[in-house]
Amino acid sequence: MKRDFDLIVYGATGYTGRLIAEYLATSYRGDDAPSWAIAGRSTDKLQKVRADIGAPDDLPLVKADAADPASLRSMCGRAAVIITTVGPYQLHGPELVAACAATGTGYVDLCGEPAWMRRMIDAHHEEAKRSGARIVFSCGFDSIPFDLGVLTLQEKAREKFGRPARRVKARLRHVKGGMSGGTAASAQATLAAAARDPGSDPAAHRSLRVDAGVHRAVSAVGPHPPIRPEHERVARAVPNGADQHQERAPHEFPVGSSLRHGLRLRRDDGRAGSWGNRSRDGGDARHGGFSLFGSGGLKPGAGPTREEREKGSYDILFLGELPDGGRVEAVVTGDRDPGYGSTSKMIAESALCLVRDVQGEGGIWTPGALMGPALRKRLTERAGLTFSAR
Repeated sequence: MKRDFDLIVYGATGYTGRLIAEYLATSYRGDDAPSWAIAGRSTDKLQKVRADIGAPDDLPLVKADAADPASLRSMCGRAAVIITTVGPYQLHGPELVAACAATGTGYVDLCGEPAWMRRMIDAHHEEAKRSGARIVFSCGFDSIPFDLGVLTLQEKAREKFGRPARRVKARLRHVKGGMSGGTAASAQATLAAAARDPGSDPAAHRSLRVDAGVHRAVSAVGPHPPIRPEHERVARAVPNGADQHQERAPHEFPVGSSLRHGLRLRRDDGRAGSWGNRSRDGGDARHGGFSLFGSGGLKPGAGPTREEREKGSYDILFLGELPDGGRVEAVVTGDRDPGYGSTSKMIAESALCLVRDVQGEGGIWTPGALMGPALRKRLTERAGLTFSAR
């Protein structure tokens, strides 16, 4: 079906949405530019964003509101892919996922809210398969470097040893960045949901059952390429939006039937620790120096300065182990603040990858499962990421 636009950036007046729109406006011009628009509740605010980011005066503006399902469905009918930063997704996202699934529209977001994603999978995966909608959660730092990092590692393992590693460890060796008010709000909403319903706590969802052949989302910390129907793997949850699932799917890079993984990071005091747990470490889990259990004074729309984003970076080491003692390593790096400077590029390139580079059946996917090598190529060429293995 012919659509008016390749992409619509929904939530462009927010902190991260504006960064995505600015990236598209400055990085894609002339014949290389996609057809795109920005969307939000306020036309006046959208006009200001358009002027501030240096976009053409004729960049289309689309009015859409999470509280008005008809406006969301109308927006979805006009675009091949919706990029959404309107969160917390558990509060403002269900109607948009439903609209994309119903209209066969591609969808990418930055969600790190696992219980909500579980509900969306159950509610909309089958309809998305029928309509052809490719819905991809967590297209930012929470997932993509880990998803593609393990893909890169397993490619090297198969090259060196003829089979994939059965155990993968990821270590966040270096990270420099900040937090936005929107991320703080999403973290608080997730914690509030867990307090109301202990079953919605990510740590309580150790195993999510799915049928063979179903592509399910999303493992944000240490995910692995999807696997053949006869294989199964479990990605465990840890705090800070690290999502988990069991996934069965055909893929040329099977990870084996008993792959295990884990994530460690280097803390500010130089000690190694798991990705924060309030009770274990006696304090708040932190990202970029801000508590995830409090706003740090940040309000939605606020975040790191341009200088802070441009001076940010990250480095992730992956270690793969085989039963016979074989080892393989992979490294992923990024040249900007991970949560915003790099994430805004990752999600924009994910959307363009859906439009220009990959096909695939409808349903709910992980970024690496659907886009894999094609997305890695885009991120290397356009978004300042590097991937290496030995």
